[in-house]
Amino acid sequence: MATSVIDFLLSRSSPPIAELKEPAPSAAELDTMIRVASRVPDHGRLTPWRFILYRGDARVEIGKRLAEIAERREGPLPEGRRQQELTRFSRAPLVVGVVCSPKANPKIPEWEMFLSGGAAAMNLLLAATALGYGANWISNWYSDVPEARAMLGLAPQERVVGFVHIGTFSGEAQDRPRPEPAAVASNYAGPWQEG
Repeated sequence: MATSVIDFLLSRSSPPIAELKEPAPSAAELDTMIRVASRVPDHGRLTPWRFILYRGDARVEIGKRLAEIAERREGPLPEGRRQQELTRFSRAPLVVGVVCSPKANPKIPEWEMFLSGGAAAMNLLLAATALGYGANWISNWYSDVPEARAMLGLAPQERVVGFVHIGTFSGEAQDRPRPEPAAVASNYAGPWQEG
């Protein structure tokens, strides 16, 4: 049994995005992360996901455009909210968009493809953590807005699985309460059993 792997999985947590600093992963480390992220269940070998890398000044420009989209949708934003939108993608040195890019297939439903994308996002998160980086997976309001998705580089048929913010984390990881196995797992007794 790979107890070190189990210990790693049991200790994984997501640091606050605002505490993810430079340096970002190197090109070789990022290549490794994408390779790990791609080793997921994929019914039909469709590769129904892809990754968009948001780095450098593009992150700041995205924030400006998100603030504009939010104001068109909601009206003038309070200053605190405006600042929040301006810094959505510039808080961490690297943001990786995990995108479900469905492929037409008569046997495989899109929800399976989306789940495969979710597995890719989780593997990306785990790979970043295993390489010593902090990583936090979020989605947020703009994931469900067609105009924002297009601005972020998605095609009309694509959907956001999540945005994984990655950077160097030097703080103390804060855990949250986790459920006990007995609270979330049950034995199937069949529909013929009562009670």
